[in-house]
Amino acid sequence: MTDLELNTQRLEVAIRAARAGAAELMQRRDTREVREKGPRDLVTDADLASQQAIRNILTSAFPDDAFVGEEDGENDPPAAVLAGDSGAPACWIVDPLDGTVNYVHGLQSFAVSIGLFADGQLQVGVVFDPVCDELFTAVCGQGAEVNGQPIQSSDCQQLNDALLVCSFAAHVARESSEVKRFVNMLDQCQAVRRLGSCALNLCYVAAGRLDGYWASSVKSWDAAAGILIAREAGASVARIEGTELSVWEPQFSAAANESLRQQMTKVLTTPDA
Repeated sequence: MTDLELNTQRLEVAIRAARAGAAELMQRRDTREVREKGPRDLVTDADLASQQAIRNILTSAFPDDAFVGEEDGENDPPAAVLAGDSGAPACWIVDPLDGTVNYVHGLQSFAVSIGLFADGQLQVGVVFDPVCDELFTAVCGQGAEVNGQPIQSSDCQQLNDALLVCSFAAHVARESSEVKRFVNMLDQCQAVRRLGSCALNLCYVAAGRLDGYWASSVKSWDAAAGILIAREAGASVARIEGTELSVWEPQFSAAANESLRQQMTKVLTTPDA
């Protein structure tokens, strides 16, 4: 089996898993039970049920693969995966409900996110929005799609024309660098939004609905699938400082193209930010 054939097979299984996870979310949408994992950091019974459904499908199809998920204490990849060892297993990176606060409050912006990291890079990405019935997918080197149709990042070239989005931590201090970056960027771009789902933010950059996105407090499971989808759609993604990004430490900026991302980097790294 070629690498492409294997990744195509992985994609098909990941799509099935994402839909199964989303079914759990939609079934519990009006009756979900909520608790706090930490200050302003929510989890519901739907998160847990979704992750279990996803895990069952992925591990049944690929029992030798590693699994990283947001819930159930499965947050850390094997050491061999982190070290990039040649014999490391492929590793699924799963957020069963990206946008939990939106979900709890009855807002629409939430999704299931499933990425696959293997051979030192992201290979497969699936993000499913069950409310809008939008399935964003990508396979390394094969482009990105939504509902089977190719997508491409926007042609925005200038920051002052750009519609951006950002993510903050669950608790943000008034004097934090995140707030300073937000204020600095407001002065330089057309507008900034906060939509509440890292995975969908990256997919919207991929689809040209947003021109750029930055985040300094998200986790690998929030971003993995979306990073691949954005890159495969032509977007540029790097660390906020402009250096190479690790999926395991996703403090990043993403933009429709390299020129726009560099403009974002300049603003995001100004001395008072």
